[in-house]
Amino acid sequence: MAGVLGLTLSGCAGFLVPAGEGEPEPTPSGSWLVHADKLPTPFPSGTAALPDRPPVRSPTPTGTTSRAGCPSSGVVVDMGEVEAALGHRAVGLTLTNCGSKPYRVHGYPSVRALDEAGDPLPVPVNPGSSYMGTDRGPKEVVLKPGQTVRSLLAWVSTPTGGDLIEGDALEIAPAPGLEGRTFPLEGSDVRLLDELNMTAWRTAPA
Repeated sequence: MAGVLGLTLSGCAGFLVPAGEGEPEPTPSGSWLVHADKLPTPFPSGTAALPDRPPVRSPTPTGTTSRAGCPSSGVVVDMGEVEAALGHRAVGLTLTNCGSKPYRVHGYPSVRALDEAGDPLPVPVNPGSSYMGTDRGPKEVVLKPGQTVRSLLAWVSTPTGGDLIEGDALEIAPAPGLEGRTFPLEGSDVRLLDELNMTAWRTAPA
């Protein structure tokens, strides 16, 4: 897949910490307000969803965090529907500040592919661009309570795509060391993975 970096997530995930811990809490001024570029459209012009293959709706994730709850980190991740285009798959990830304090975000999600027993699979995870979207790199964002940033996760899922590994779930966390959630994968055309490519956390489009 084009533009990917041969790095594992653990070495380049950036950071996500409560703003104000060990330093003055940011004030709402132009010195920290973020006007990030919009995330690229997940499906570039000229590509179309495969016929007779509607979007795959992800089941309810497992774990201790629910949509109505907020973990001790003060941020929660979610995963949208898996979309298909010409053998490629992509899914939108969100990170929401569900706490009461501002949070500073800079980097990439923490992502792992899991097998049926919940053990990690040897699927490479790379920050960078893919067929489904362009990564413009990390940009520091201070999230107020209730605000959200997004990332795009993409992979190839076709028997002709090369050496593929069948995964049963994706474990998504805001950053390494923070509480994640497990999202099951359903359908053979979704579970086949070559490598996972993701864009950095960026502010949601207006």
